[in-house]
Amino acid sequence: MSRYFTKDHEWIDVDGDTGTVGITDYAQHQLGDITFVELPEAGKGVKKGDAVSVVDSVKAASDVYTPVTGEVSESNAALEDQPELVNTDAEAEGWLFKVKLTETGELDALMDREAYDNYVGTL
Repeated sequence: MSRYFTKDHEWIDVDGDTGTVGITDYAQHQLGDITFVELPEAGKGVKKGDAVSVVDSVKAASDVYTPVTGEVSESNAALEDQPELVNTDAEAEGWLFKVKLTETGELDALMDREAYDNYVGTL
């Protein structure tokens, strides 16, 4: 499994043709306490860069953009009752949705962990 990152602070774990998407620990820290997560429906077609989800916090509401083109295959139902999972485990149990990739070449434009950490260090 490979993990990639965007400059908008999303991560995607890719396993075969499926990507699991969430926001980074840095992003959840910037947002503060998460109060609600709006999740996409399975079957929704998405294009790289589309706003697909919304994370509401005590500070602000923030769009979450899909890092790849494809079709949403699943959303993290646990977040409906426990949106705070995004705060406590943003890069694992707090994942937002899964997408079946149709344009795997788009992954080449994303950052690996080292590049992302270096990017965050410049902010």
